[in-house]
Amino acid sequence: MTLSRRHLLSAAATATAFAGFARHARADLAPADVEADAYASEVTGYGPLKTDPFGIFDLPEGFSYTIVSRAGEPMSDGLVTPYKMDGMGCFALDADRVVLVRNHELKFADADYGALGVSHALADKVDRRLIYDRGQDDRALNGGTTTLIYDLRKRKLEASHLSLMGTSTNCCGGITPWGSWLSCEEIVQSPGPQTNGQGSQKSHGWVFEVPSAHRGVVEPAPILGLGRFKHEAACIDPRTGIVYETEDETDGYGLFYRYLPADRTNLHKGGKLQALGFKDNTDYGDSRNWDQEDWRVGQWREAVWIDLDGVDNPDEALRARGHAKGAAWFARGEGVFFGNGELYFTCTSGGPGRLGQIMRYKPSRFEGDPREKDEPGRLQLFVQPGDKRVMQMCDNLSVAPWGHLMVCEDKAERNGVNYLKGVTPDGKVYTVGRQAQPGNSDVGANTELAGVCFSPDGTTLFVNAYWPGLTLAITGPWGRFRA
Repeated sequence: MTLSRRHLLSAAATATAFAGFARHARADLAPADVEADAYASEVTGYGPLKTDPFGIFDLPEGFSYTIVSRAGEPMSDGLVTPYKMDGMGCFALDADRVVLVRNHELKFADADYGALGVSHALADKVDRRLIYDRGQDDRALNGGTTTLIYDLRKRKLEASHLSLMGTSTNCCGGITPWGSWLSCEEIVQSPGPQTNGQGSQKSHGWVFEVPSAHRGVVEPAPILGLGRFKHEAACIDPRTGIVYETEDETDGYGLFYRYLPADRTNLHKGGKLQALGFKDNTDYGDSRNWDQEDWRVGQWREAVWIDLDGVDNPDEALRARGHAKGAAWFARGEGVFFGNGELYFTCTSGGPGRLGQIMRYKPSRFEGDPREKDEPGRLQLFVQPGDKRVMQMCDNLSVAPWGHLMVCEDKAERNGVNYLKGVTPDGKVYTVGRQAQPGNSDVGANTELAGVCFSPDGTTLFVNAYWPGLTLAITGPWGRFRA
């Protein structure tokens, strides 16, 4: 999507308007419930949503949000807060403060929306050696991450700075057990000129590591063993050190990967990349349920893991080669998060009607070991909504400290309204919040929700409104949940 200067000014005006709102908005001050038929819940959850008088985010009674960060605002390092806020991870800093590392899904065409400002006026503020790549015009690519320090008790942003620069289309990622954020590029592009003039000098489609404790821009180094493809998200099993990765191909033909690292504390030291297939293979490796419901909700299937070669993907056909060897297709793999001994990942366009699916994977006791052949890991079709009011196009997700899933919607339609949904351990869906601003048909930008994550103490949920970019911190009576 190409964003004009007029749209940039419009987005800046929106960000400025946010500044006039109270930094704390309470849902219980709103006068009335939102329309009852706009969404549906399978269990009560936290009750009906209340209309936010500021028009930003609707929440149940008793919940409130704080605006943590807005696109276009100055950061502590003198740069500009980038637009298109996407995946995000939260890390403990001390008893009161957390660190957020946040992706910005800025593409080659988004020249004026990054940390360097309009026309890259602030380019001299970033060490050239710390910029991963530049376009054919020698201007830095704008994708990357920002790092924020937030005080949970004061509900206040203390500092923010650019932490990864020169990458492209940084969509989601995942946290590591050692306190880093894995930032994923959702693009595959080779170096050289492009017909649209948006060529790069290096290849893209990689994962980059950003330590949450680092202050400043990290030295960018792609983790080659994790493969080169349209990465969406990653998570790590702390027991085994195995990395699991999703692939977001818009045509719905993607794989689900795992990486067996040679050194579980240093992913750069190489390892083995594999893709998941089904031991029964009764549907020829197709998990999507598009044409018929071969896979029932709640049903478990045993997994096999298939070795991949050419993981640097020079032919841009890694997924096709993997499927030919027996790997299963997944419909736009998006968020993935490791919880209590198992992981969950979303398939945004899976299921009848392409409303989305949530998968649940329970690793083998011998995951990554030859003994897993006799006791394989298992994959369950955990959620597959049949009513778009319950859930539609699930995207980023996280596991709450009490075991529920928190799931962001990313509706593809123009002027779509996106919800934050909860899912109980038995797969029942309920509504947690609503992005009050519909998709912007003028700029073609989606106000999808993204980056959902909890503070380690479980008091605060963070979530991003993708466009133009807004990070919220939500607090409330989380223990009030009702089935």
